[in-house]
This record gives sequence, structure tokens and C-alpha cells, in this order.
Amino acid sequence: MNQWTNIQAIAFDLDGTLIDSVPDLTAATNATLVECHLPSVSEALVRSWVGNGAQVLMQRALSHASSTAQDSAELQTQLTQIMPRFMHHYGEHLQQHSRLYSDVLIVLQQLKQAGYKLAVVTNKPYRFTVPLLSAFGLDGLFSEVLGGDSLAKMKPDPMPLQHLLQQWQLNTTQLLMVGDSKNDILAAKAANVMSIGLTYGYNYGEDIGLSEPNAVCENFADIAQYLLSQ
Repeated sequence: MNQWTNIQAIAFDLDGTLIDSVPDLTAATNATLVECHLPSVSEALVRSWVGNGAQVLMQRALSHASSTAQDSAELQTQLTQIMPRFMHHYGEHLQQHSRLYSDVLIVLQQLKQAGYKLAVVTNKPYRFTVPLLSAFGLDGLFSEVLGGDSLAKMKPDPMPLQHLLQQWQLNTTQLLMVGDSKNDILAAKAANVMSIGLTYGYNYGEDIGLSEPNAVCENFADIAQYLLSQ
């Protein structure tokens, strides 16, 4: 039997999968660093840091921008102090420069029309996820939206995917995870569900194929060959 025929629901990562949000994340990161009298960082660096949530992004930015070595307690204290400022700045820059990847809207519409349940499972804070989806006209396509703070744990932990399985009363062969990061693939493996890895997003400079998803796609439209051509 074709391994894709059982799929009834699809969970999508957000940053680096549906939307290129790094330009706005970079703007917010640099606005925060400047307030701390620290040097700004490049967009390329921010691309290599995205994927583990807002706090880890700023932790990496602080570690990089600080001219002196900091112990973990000192870094954590500084991080706690500046996170509200980062959240403020990102709220201001949420959709100024971000863009939808090619074919995302049309393929999501086709999948929904074909009867698939669709979800967003991202490590981005929920408060930013919903308005970002709305800004790009995607909000009506998803039955469930999980941010990095929606549950007790985020990817690569399997909890968000296990939540969907329970919420939608699915078995593990019926859910697919689509993402650009090893965090997405690791979460899928831990939840024992199938996965598709996208090559164009943010994966810390690593080949997504090294994480061994069930399939690798270079373009978002390529997903359709597995799910809409049966």
C-alpha cells in the first residue's frame, strides 16, 4: 500500500516552511541589541539561529554580540530583562518584511479542499503566530494552531503532535508533519508520524535530508505529488 494514502491530517511548521519571517526577526533582534548598546547582527546569522523559539533566538544573539564571555547565570539574567523588549519590537515588525513562500497559499487551499485537516505547529509564540497567519490570509485554512507556548513542551518534543493525534482522534499513520528544520523531523519521529522535510528554510546550515524524513521536497508545491496525485 502507498504509505501516503492513510494521511488524513497535516501539521505545518511556520517559519521557514510557510513564511520567510527572518527579515522581521532580524529587525526585532537588532532593535533589542541596540537598546542594550550591543552591536547588531546580520540576517544570515539570524537565519542560522531560528527554530527553537524566541528566547533561544535572543540567547544566541546575546552570546554572539557580547564582547566578553558570560556565565550562564549572567546570560539568563540579561535574557530575562530584555525578552519583553524583544517581544515588543517583534510585535512592531511582525509583517513588515516577511513574505509567503511560493505556492503556499494555493497548495494549502488544494489540501483543505481535498479533505485534509490542517494545523500549524510552530515554536513561535502563539501571540505572534495568529496575526501573522491572518496577515497572509492563511488563518481560515487551519483547524488548529499551536504556538511554542501553547503546551508545556515544543518541538523537537513530540507533545504538540501527540496533542493533535488526541484532539483529532487519529492514529499515528494518519498524521503528517511538514517542516524545514530537524526539530520538525525529530518531533515527527518521536511521535511516530510521517514527515516531509523542505530544503529551502532554516536548518542551522544542515541538509534536512540528514534527519531522514520520509520525503524531501525542494519546493512547497512538491508536497502535492505525495498527497494530491493518489
